[in-house]
Amino acid sequence: MSEVNLPHDHGQNIEKVLERMPDTDECVVVAEVFKQISDGSRIRILWLLCHCEECVSNIAAAMNMSDPAVSHHLKLLKKSGLITSRREGKEIYYKLADSETAQLLHHIIEEMFRITCPLN
Repeated sequence: MSEVNLPHDHGQNIEKVLERMPDTDECVVVAEVFKQISDGSRIRILWLLCHCEECVSNIAAAMNMSDPAVSHHLKLLKKSGLITSRREGKEIYYKLADSETAQLLHHIIEEMFRITCPLN
């Protein structure tokens, strides 16, 4: 990061923090991932796909949603790299991507449910 002229010196050594701060483009990438999990339906679909590989029709039935609605969510999740798909005949199967980001989100989602579950 370029030299920043701070108007106040509070003795907190903010310059060292600013040297390590991610740039704007990196923050945009992270924000895009968070956008994908800002929808409750996508969280449910992602959670399901963390635990099994499934086709659109079964995901739709499990989520009590229409096939087109599920397909829309799957398209967004796939575009963001959080899930992958494979074709077998006429069926397309979806599952959690084997990426560090997807695995981290799986862990975070599981921990959030553990923390917020009233049965714990």
